[in-house]
Amino acid sequence: MTTAEWIISNAWVIWLALFLLLAIIEMLSLDLYFIMLGVGALGGVAVALLSGPMWLQVLVFCVISLLMIFLVRPIAVKHLRKSPEGFRTNIERLIGADALILEPTSRMSGSAKIRGEIWTARAESSVPTMNPGTYAVVSRIDGATAYLTAKSPDPANETAS
Repeated sequence: MTTAEWIISNAWVIWLALFLLLAIIEMLSLDLYFIMLGVGALGGVAVALLSGPMWLQVLVFCVISLLMIFLVRPIAVKHLRKSPEGFRTNIERLIGADALILEPTSRMSGSAKIRGEIWTARAESSVPTMNPGTYAVVSRIDGATAYLTAKSPDPANETAS
């Protein structure tokens, strides 16, 4: 038996090895492309086990892989990236938090302590320079810079005075 005859008669082994290789690559990449190709390879295994010709095995592999990539993958990605209702990232949780001004903070420079961490801070364009020791409120985060607005006086503290 020649090598070509062995490959044709045992094509299911090649398809199965391809599936395993694609599954391993998928575990490393997590893109959901290689596993879709792997499902196509399982289609090739099925046709090979049913003694289908090589051209049909390749055709089934291609069709199933393309269908998986264009029909199943977008739905799977959508469900994987969907976050629960009301879920906020760590950065989003800082919006609205109090910030202690550590150095004079203007639109050009400054720093503030927000929830125990020191951040580069900038005042929003409508806010004048804020002095150290005062409090502000985080209005937005852009990269590693927190943008602050002046904290409105607490009415509870004013009535107590």
